[in-house]
Amino acid sequence: MIDITSVMNRPQRDAVMVREAGIVLDRALFPLLVMVQRLWPIGIVDLADRVGRDHTTVSRQVTKLESLGLVARRSNAADGRVRDAVITASGKALTDKIDAAREAMAHKVFADWTDQDVVDLARLMRRFADAIRKDPEAQS
Repeated sequence: MIDITSVMNRPQRDAVMVREAGIVLDRALFPLLVMVQRLWPIGIVDLADRVGRDHTTVSRQVTKLESLGLVARRSNAADGRVRDAVITASGKALTDKIDAAREAMAHKVFADWTDQDVVDLARLMRRFADAIRKDPEAQS
């Protein structure tokens, strides 16, 4: 797990993905944009917690994404005091390019795997993700 996490969390991987996607986006904004697209609507505090950054830093970075027209903020439906980040059409177009680049990179990684190996990995990773999400000690 440490080997996988350490490779996946390298900022250089994000830089490669941004380059492969053919887009221009500050490396610090990349994971935020992707996470907003996957989880929207998402509050800034929740987003900050998920990326392991201070909420004031993430708020400034979301403001930058907003100025680029990639995300918008709106009041939370349950609590009007909370501002959620949501993806815009332009942001979705960018994350679609990122997804295509990610898929091309994955094809290289899994080039010598059988189809069944890939299916098994996806199934087991989903099972692992679901189990760890349910673990109350992992939530604290």
